[in-house]
Amino acid sequence: MAKPKKTPRPKAQTPKGFRDYFGAQVTHRSAMLAKIAEVYRLYGFDPLETSAVETVEALGKFLPDVDRPNEGVFAWEEDGDWLALRYDLTAPLARVAAQYRNDLPSPYRRYAMGPVWRNEKPGPGRFRQFYQCDADTVGAPSVAADAEICAMLSDCLEAVGIERGDYVIRVNNRKVLNGVLEVAGLSGDDKEAERGIVLRAIDKLDRLGIEGVQALLGKGREDESGDFTKGAGLDEAQMRPVMDFLAVGSRVSGDNAPGDTAGQPPTSPREGATTPSEVGAHPPDNAATLQTLTDIVGENETGLKGVEELREIADLLAAQGYGPDRIVIDPSVVRGLGYYTGPVYEAELTFEVTDEKGRPRNFGSVAGGGRYDDLVKRFTGQEVPATGVSIGVDRLLGALEAKGRLETAADGPVIVTVMDRARMPDYQAMVSELRQAGIRAEVYLGNPKNFGNQLKYADKRGSPVAVIAGEDEFGRDVVQVKDLILGAKIAQNATLEEWKDRPSQAEIARTDLVAHIRDLLAGQADD
Repeated sequence: MAKPKKTPRPKAQTPKGFRDYFGAQVTHRSAMLAKIAEVYRLYGFDPLETSAVETVEALGKFLPDVDRPNEGVFAWEEDGDWLALRYDLTAPLARVAAQYRNDLPSPYRRYAMGPVWRNEKPGPGRFRQFYQCDADTVGAPSVAADAEICAMLSDCLEAVGIERGDYVIRVNNRKVLNGVLEVAGLSGDDKEAERGIVLRAIDKLDRLGIEGVQALLGKGREDESGDFTKGAGLDEAQMRPVMDFLAVGSRVSGDNAPGDTAGQPPTSPREGATTPSEVGAHPPDNAATLQTLTDIVGENETGLKGVEELREIADLLAAQGYGPDRIVIDPSVVRGLGYYTGPVYEAELTFEVTDEKGRPRNFGSVAGGGRYDDLVKRFTGQEVPATGVSIGVDRLLGALEAKGRLETAADGPVIVTVMDRARMPDYQAMVSELRQAGIRAEVYLGNPKNFGNQLKYADKRGSPVAVIAGEDEFGRDVVQVKDLILGAKIAQNATLEEWKDRPSQAEIARTDLVAHIRDLLAGQADD
């Protein structure tokens, strides 16, 4: 008789494209989101939490970098309906704005924070689940709402620790680009495919450089691996207004301009961009950029309307003190999503970091957004103006870490060690007193037989202090308090003069426990 097959044990591994977050990562993210939420609140925005699951119909066909509908999402069929995990926080907002339009104030100002999911091929730094942090205004047709979003984004970056001069918010208008495409002869439904290729090509300017984009505007481009991407098939006359348009953005951004043969095209985000000092010392001239754009679109009505909206945004921001040292008009900003209808913006961090190959480059984009006046219309049949921004939480956290603005580890709890199991109520009383004083603390709940293991546990937790009390200490109503931070420093270099007169362990009265540990933690913070 054959033996029944054993059920194989499940593999203890994170699914491909996903990741786990531990202690300090979660703590740092929560702290950063709290600072951003406070800025949003000051601007009058209210929090909103939507379902993680939406109908595929409600999500629409706007997933970035996907040409086919319903691709790129995690979806399943249920009772005849297709459901999917949300791929961003904007599509659910459009559904909410339509569903509760009779109950919500207009304009409706909301912010949302949470995970989103995309069924895409994972890669370095590219995950299938990631956090977003959005703020949107629904029901405000004026570009004053767009200017406000840009100002608020600037304030958010500074609130979390990105200093002025280390970032720039670039603003463009899809109407200007649409006007350029009309001048290039790409208007009409029969040119929709070509327009899509052109938009995606322009959006890759940072990565491919001007020569790569030009190739995609024409017959196509072959990359280093030999893969060929079909181009838009534009002739030289059609390319000219598009390339002139890109030239303006390249001058503003500092990227290689058309015809620039010095060096290779940028191979990483904004590799050729202006440095922070250059941005601060010689900020771009918004008025000159707007005049050049006016010349490019000529008499095209769509393009001229876009330029005028950009001019109004620049004036509104200047009136509030947000000049081109922080927020600049930049035609190179396109944004890949198909639902943008007007102003679009992107926050770029301009400080230098080193990539995986050891090459210096600017950190790159951490947030983006724009106006999407047609998104809610899908539900209501009526145009509802809307604009908003999305911050890439993991990207921004990575930037703060690169700038040294995050502690390498979260503060661990004070550990009350266990020398006598029968005294567990007394140990619990100690941690209760510490917690009531606002001090993070826990009793060691593992096997207490090996005291060395208790200290190893405290070390793994990053604990600053250990409390030790056995039969002798309880008999004399005292406790031993061990400064684990000082002890580690002494172990590293016992000859350090500054530590000679500071014992790493002290015996104190039991009644002085809270006061002593509070002083000890304060001294560690000063060190």
